[in-house]
Amino acid sequence: MADFQCIRDLAAFLAAQYEKFPADTVIPAERCPGGMTGDITVNCFRFAKLCGNPAAVAAQTVEFLQNHADVAAAEAVKAFVNITLKPEALMRDTVADTGRLFKEGLLPEKERQKILIEYSAPNTNKPQHLGHVRNNTLGMSLASLLKRVGNDVTEINLVNDRGIHICKSMIAYQRFGNGITPESAGIKGDHLVGNFYVRYNQALSEEIAALRQARPDLADKDDEALFLETELGAATQKMLRDWEAGDPEVRALWTKMNGWVFDGFAATYERMGIHFDHTYLESQTYLLGKDTIAEGLEKGVFRKREDGAVIAPLGKIGDKVVLRSDGTSVYITQDIGTTLLKYQDYQPESMVWVVGDEQNLHFQMLFEIMKRLGYKWAENLYHLSYGMVNLPTGKMKSREGTVVDADDLFEEMVQMATASCREHAGEGVSDEELAARGEIIGMGALKFMLLKFNAKTTMMFDPAASIRFEGDTGPYVQYACTRIRSILRKAAERGIAYAADKVDWSLAGAPEEKALAVTAAFYPAALQQAAARRDASGLVDYLLNLAKAFNAFYRECPVLAAPTPELAAVRLAMAAAAGSILEDGLKTLTIGVPDAM
Repeated sequence: MADFQCIRDLAAFLAAQYEKFPADTVIPAERCPGGMTGDITVNCFRFAKLCGNPAAVAAQTVEFLQNHADVAAAEAVKAFVNITLKPEALMRDTVADTGRLFKEGLLPEKERQKILIEYSAPNTNKPQHLGHVRNNTLGMSLASLLKRVGNDVTEINLVNDRGIHICKSMIAYQRFGNGITPESAGIKGDHLVGNFYVRYNQALSEEIAALRQARPDLADKDDEALFLETELGAATQKMLRDWEAGDPEVRALWTKMNGWVFDGFAATYERMGIHFDHTYLESQTYLLGKDTIAEGLEKGVFRKREDGAVIAPLGKIGDKVVLRSDGTSVYITQDIGTTLLKYQDYQPESMVWVVGDEQNLHFQMLFEIMKRLGYKWAENLYHLSYGMVNLPTGKMKSREGTVVDADDLFEEMVQMATASCREHAGEGVSDEELAARGEIIGMGALKFMLLKFNAKTTMMFDPAASIRFEGDTGPYVQYACTRIRSILRKAAERGIAYAADKVDWSLAGAPEEKALAVTAAFYPAALQQAAARRDASGLVDYLLNLAKAFNAFYRECPVLAAPTPELAAVRLAMAAAAGSILEDGLKTLTIGVPDAM
């Protein structure tokens, strides 16, 4: 919420008038609705339980505020009080001190937490794709947002580097690779391994088709049921057993190919600006959890089924197998063990998993199991569930090689951004500078558009639309920042100086000036609400509104060409304040700003 001196004084006044009104009550100020006169609004319906009749409280509020030194006018519309602030008071509480606004965006010390966020979680049989890009963007932006409001955040990656799908790429490399390497092929290692994963599935499909043709009795069985009936499937299953047995040759190939993929992942993460505090490997954690299942059996949290499988009876959620009848683990077994390992390693007060919505039930069950095992901290486990992201060209299928590759998407975004910069740039801008701008704008446009929608939304991502310099896009906000930087540079070149604590704020009475200041006032609230909801889309919406407010101010209130030097100084200070908020907000979303566009 925005913080205004007159609203704090109003709270003190009401506390003195009403016994039930606590002295530390924070009265939320809201933007005055469009079409009404005023800068901010107080909703007195919120105080009905504390003060009685809302209309009577509104009348008292109007009487108090009309006599307040900061208030030009106050008017009650039913139980809503619309307040017009004097320019000097409005600016003092907003754009005159952005440092205070930034500090107000921090949580009180007692509310800050130690939080662990796990995201990305790719497999080492293929490069990352558009789905991973949404996951990575959500995870890194949430981590940054939670840090921005004062939390201690640890960023974790758990890489799936073992299993049958990894063996598929390995088998294909053995059979079709002919000793090729990323260096000899001239491509990233994760792309090379991914090519063999696609090649494997092509070969498997051909073998299954031939098998069905030779064995009409198998025609009704699906591909999964026929997997072990094929020579390729049987060989892959054997490779997995050999890996688990520690076969030196298999392990050597696995280490080599995984190394190629990790090198490729590192380049992808670097381009996105991701730096994990720790990476867990499933090859090191997949046996975890069995001891916990045994302890849970003794406590009665789990029970054995007649076939010998161990299940967790979770009431309305359903029953969940946690050990197969042969004693082998299922995925949730190792998830239980890994959750305990992460807690032991970092002692977080809260843990967040960024995982697609197809795993909603899995996480409901995992969290319930951890609670039933008696871990008090399990009350603070959270699944940031997100929907699928598609392109206008349709859905993605990894096995068929029709995924939208992350690196290819990055390159497309950057090339489009660079082309746009070339259209806007004047003479004398080098290709290197244009490429640098294109990198910041293209990657920023991608992240901004992926964060624009609530994570749970299944969204359509249009690269061309996201890169436009006009509209609800990242480049639109970046352009506002670069415009402000340009204004400040030109002011310095012309010797026009300003100091926010010395300008005459009473001169800033234009509607666009006041609208910009009011919008700036809500930056702390935007930060805290986005962090509390674990949803960056609210901050994206705020930055778009602030950029729009600045552009309206820029159109109607000339800065460098202001009628007087005094007014120019005021407007320079306002532009600088808006720019610092916009850039801080973009930085919180892990988005940069180029020097020019």
